[in-house]
Amino acid sequence: MMKITVWEKPNCVQCTQTKKELDKRGIQYSVRRLDRSPKAIARFLDMGLTSAPIIETDDRRWSGFRLERIKSLEYHLKVERARGENVPMEPIKQIADEVEDE
Repeated sequence: MMKITVWEKPNCVQCTQTKKELDKRGIQYSVRRLDRSPKAIARFLDMGLTSAPIIETDDRRWSGFRLERIKSLEYHLKVERARGENVPMEPIKQIADEVEDE
């Protein structure tokens, strides 16, 4: 199954809205805290991802509340499930795999 991570910060309205939309669509995800991982923040800034939340999947990344991206992810997951596929052939390495919270 595709790994989806929502990087959030405390009291973040866009983070809360993103998680609500993912929940509404039945998309499973894990949550990590940006304020607890300065290394992750530095890496994301290097990638040009400057606002919370930051969403990572096996094959895409984006920052901020992006309803069109969530809908696209939902469609992608439905197509994969219909085909019996789990993840893309060459998934990107997630920051969550590279950086431990401090």
